[in-house]
Amino acid sequence: MATKKQASVKSIKRKARKSQKVIMGRSKEFMFRGLSLEELQKMTLEEVIKILPSRSRRSLLREKNYEQNLVYQKLENDDEVLKTHVRDVIILPKAVGKVVEVYNGNSYIKFEIKPEMIGHYLGEFAMTRKEVKHSGPGVGATRSSKFMPLK
Repeated sequence: MATKKQASVKSIKRKARKSQKVIMGRSKEFMFRGLSLEELQKMTLEEVIKILPSRSRRSLLREKNYEQNLVYQKLENDDEVLKTHVRDVIILPKAVGKVVEVYNGNSYIKFEIKPEMIGHYLGEFAMTRKEVKHSGPGVGATRSSKFMPLK
Protein backbone atom coordinates (compact mmCIF):
# COMPACT_ATOMS: atom_id res chain seq x y z
CA MET A 1 0.00 0.00 0.00
CA ALA A 2 1.14 3.47 -0.83
CA THR A 3 1.24 5.78 2.13
CA LYS A 4 -0.04 9.31 1.81
CA LYS A 5 2.29 12.04 2.93
CA GLN A 6 0.96 14.01 5.88
CA ALA A 7 0.52 17.74 5.21
CA SER A 8 2.66 19.88 7.46
CA VAL A 9 1.18 22.54 9.69
CA LYS A 10 2.95 25.18 7.61
CA SER A 11 1.33 24.03 4.34
CA ILE A 12 -2.11 23.86 5.98
CA LYS A 13 -1.75 27.46 7.19
CA ARG A 14 -0.56 28.58 3.73
CA LYS A 15 -3.60 27.00 2.04
CA ALA A 16 -5.90 28.66 4.57
CA ARG A 17 -4.34 32.08 3.89
CA LYS A 18 -4.67 31.65 0.12
CA SER A 19 -8.31 30.61 0.36
CA GLN A 20 -9.04 33.53 2.69
CA LYS A 21 -7.54 35.97 0.16
CA VAL A 22 -9.77 34.55 -2.54
CA ILE A 23 -12.81 34.87 -0.28
CA MET A 24 -11.99 38.46 0.69
CA GLY A 25 -11.43 39.37 -2.96
CA ARG A 26 -8.42 41.58 -2.40
CA SER A 27 -7.53 43.77 -5.31
CA LYS A 28 -4.28 45.65 -5.63
CA GLU A 29 -5.46 49.23 -5.57
CA PHE A 30 -2.75 51.90 -5.63
CA MET A 31 -2.41 53.94 -2.44
CA PHE A 32 0.10 56.75 -1.86
CA ARG A 33 0.34 57.68 1.81
CA GLY A 34 -3.25 56.57 2.37
CA LEU A 35 -4.71 58.33 -0.68
CA SER A 36 -5.98 56.74 -3.89
CA LEU A 37 -4.88 57.90 -7.34
CA GLU A 38 -8.21 59.66 -8.00
CA GLU A 39 -7.87 61.64 -4.76
CA LEU A 40 -4.29 62.58 -5.64
CA GLN A 41 -5.26 63.80 -9.09
CA LYS A 42 -7.99 66.04 -7.66
CA MET A 43 -5.55 67.72 -5.23
CA THR A 44 -3.84 71.03 -5.99
CA LEU A 45 -0.06 71.22 -6.41
CA GLU A 46 0.37 72.72 -2.92
CA GLU A 47 -1.56 69.84 -1.32
CA VAL A 48 0.45 67.24 -3.27
CA ILE A 49 3.73 68.87 -2.24
CA LYS A 50 2.79 68.47 1.44
CA ILE A 51 2.55 64.66 1.19
CA LEU A 52 5.64 64.05 -0.98
CA PRO A 53 8.96 62.91 0.53
CA SER A 54 11.28 65.67 1.76
CA ARG A 55 13.70 65.77 -1.22
CA SER A 56 10.87 66.02 -3.74
CA ARG A 57 9.07 68.57 -1.57
CA ARG A 58 12.17 70.75 -1.27
CA SER A 59 12.95 70.75 -4.99
CA LEU A 60 9.31 71.57 -5.90
CA LEU A 61 9.17 74.44 -3.41
CA ARG A 62 12.25 76.03 -4.98
CA GLU A 63 11.80 77.83 -8.27
CA LYS A 64 11.71 75.56 -11.31
CA ASN A 65 13.89 76.46 -14.27
CA TYR A 66 12.62 77.13 -17.79
CA GLU A 67 13.09 73.55 -19.10
CA GLN A 68 11.30 72.02 -16.11
CA ASN A 69 8.35 74.39 -16.56
CA LEU A 70 8.09 73.38 -20.23
CA VAL A 71 8.05 69.68 -19.31
CA TYR A 72 5.34 70.20 -16.67
CA GLN A 73 3.19 72.17 -19.13
CA LYS A 74 3.57 69.54 -21.85
CA LEU A 75 2.77 66.73 -19.39
CA GLU A 76 -0.46 68.44 -18.36
CA ASN A 77 -1.64 69.37 -21.85
CA ASP A 78 -0.39 66.95 -24.48
CA ASP A 79 -1.54 63.40 -25.14
CA GLU A 80 1.34 62.47 -27.44
CA VAL A 81 4.76 61.13 -26.42
CA LEU A 82 6.94 63.70 -24.67
CA LYS A 83 10.64 63.57 -25.67
CA THR A 84 12.97 65.32 -23.23
CA HIS A 85 16.55 65.68 -22.06
CA VAL A 86 15.41 67.02 -18.67
CA ARG A 87 15.93 64.24 -16.13
CA ASP A 88 15.36 66.21 -12.90
CA VAL A 89 11.59 66.59 -13.23
CA ILE A 90 9.59 65.11 -10.36
CA ILE A 91 6.64 62.96 -11.39
CA LEU A 92 3.31 64.36 -10.15
CA PRO A 93 -0.08 62.58 -10.04
CA LYS A 94 -1.40 64.50 -13.06
CA ALA A 95 1.30 62.92 -15.25
CA VAL A 96 0.20 59.33 -14.58
CA GLY A 97 -0.66 57.47 -17.77
CA LYS A 98 1.46 59.68 -20.06
CA VAL A 99 4.21 58.22 -22.24
CA VAL A 100 7.63 59.86 -21.90
CA GLU A 101 10.97 59.41 -23.67
CA VAL A 102 13.93 60.47 -21.52
CA TYR A 103 17.46 60.85 -22.89
CA ASN A 104 20.10 58.78 -21.11
CA GLY A 105 23.17 60.19 -22.89
CA ASN A 106 23.02 57.71 -25.76
CA SER A 107 19.40 57.19 -26.75
CA TYR A 108 15.85 57.91 -25.62
CA ILE A 109 14.30 55.44 -23.18
CA LYS A 110 10.53 55.22 -23.61
CA PHE A 111 8.24 54.36 -20.68
CA GLU A 112 4.74 54.98 -19.41
CA ILE A 113 4.34 56.82 -16.12
CA LYS A 114 2.69 54.55 -13.55
CA PRO A 115 1.19 55.54 -10.17
CA GLU A 116 4.11 53.92 -8.31
CA MET A 117 6.46 56.49 -9.87
CA ILE A 118 4.89 59.50 -8.12
CA GLY A 119 7.52 61.52 -6.25
CA HIS A 120 10.46 60.09 -8.22
CA TYR A 121 12.55 61.82 -10.88
CA LEU A 122 12.17 61.05 -14.61
CA GLY A 123 15.89 60.27 -14.79
CA GLU A 124 15.53 57.35 -12.37
CA PHE A 125 13.75 55.35 -15.06
CA ALA A 126 16.24 55.96 -17.88
CA MET A 127 19.44 54.25 -16.76
CA THR A 128 22.66 55.92 -17.94
CA ARG A 129 24.97 52.96 -17.43
CA LYS A 130 24.66 49.56 -19.00
CA GLU A 131 25.49 46.22 -17.46
CA VAL A 132 29.07 45.03 -17.93
CA LYS A 133 29.30 41.76 -19.85
CA HIS A 134 32.78 40.26 -19.86
CA SER A 135 33.99 37.89 -22.55
CA GLY A 136 36.80 35.37 -22.20
CA PRO A 137 40.29 36.20 -20.93
CA GLY A 138 42.25 38.60 -23.11
CA VAL A 139 45.59 40.32 -23.35
CA GLY A 140 47.40 40.46 -20.04
CA ALA A 141 45.71 37.38 -18.61
CA THR A 142 47.83 35.00 -16.55
CA ARG A 143 49.18 31.81 -18.10
CA SER A 144 46.76 29.64 -16.21
CA SER A 145 43.64 31.59 -17.16
CA LYS A 146 44.57 32.15 -20.82
CA PHE A 147 43.56 28.67 -21.94
CA MET A 148 40.27 28.35 -20.08
CA PRO A 149 37.34 26.94 -22.06
CA LEU A 150 34.86 29.52 -23.34
CA LYS A 151 31.85 27.62 -21.99
